[in-house]
Amino acid sequence: MNFLTQLIGYAAAIREFVAPTYRPERYYMRGPGPACARRGTSLGAH
Repeated sequence: MNFLTQLIGYAAAIREFVAPTYRPERYYMRGPGPACARRGTSLGAH
């Protein structure tokens, strides 16, 4: 069973290398997050 699991893992890695799955929602930033709101400082104000 361990060999089969490793074989499936290798097949998935090869498939990802050959035809990567790009999902823009993983990388899309929608604006400042909660950490920025907690700081309370705006970046544009001097």
